[in-house]
Amino acid sequence: MCAKLFTSLVVICLAVEIRSENRVAIAHLISHNVTGSITFTETANGIRVSGTITGLDVGKYGFHVHELGDTSTCDAAGAHFDPDDNTHGGRDHSVRHVGDLGNVQFVGNENPVANIDFVDNIISLRGRNSIIGRTLVLHEQEDDLGLGGNEASLNTGNAGPRVACGVIGIRSPSGPWNSSVSILPSLSLLVFAVAFVIGK
Repeated sequence: MCAKLFTSLVVICLAVEIRSENRVAIAHLISHNVTGSITFTETANGIRVSGTITGLDVGKYGFHVHELGDTSTCDAAGAHFDPDDNTHGGRDHSVRHVGDLGNVQFVGNENPVANIDFVDNIISLRGRNSIIGRTLVLHEQEDDLGLGGNEASLNTGNAGPRVACGVIGIRSPSGPWNSSVSILPSLSLLVFAVAFVIGK
């Protein structure tokens, strides 16, 4: 009985520990005048997007995840990441591209900086909406969030040309991210172990 109980508790601990290490991704935005590093961190409420960008004038600029990981030029990154074939929208809109992250705002006098810190519950670091290997793009103009009243608004938000981009890559953990272990198998193991202990 004790041996079975111990085994079950070990399984429970492993199941919980496997999911305790949140994934973190990073993108470095680089161009001739723009520099920035943005991290994407798993939290209980979604993906926390945080970091700083420098190199543009005071104002708002479109900020999106694009579908491809080709940064030979920023234009090579393809369209907004949109696996659901939706129209463009704002980050808080019910209808949007997965990659629609709204605008970042540069503030300051001599050297404007965009400080970014928000949580998004649509993008992900796993599964169908995973942004790993895709490209983060900063645009030249403000994103109208799909409210511009024309076709371009519903596609791109009229955010203009792309001024900086960077591939979103793995930061941590360093182990394989393609493991078959995920939250669903872990929960299954947990439920099985608890049922086993109660039954005995």
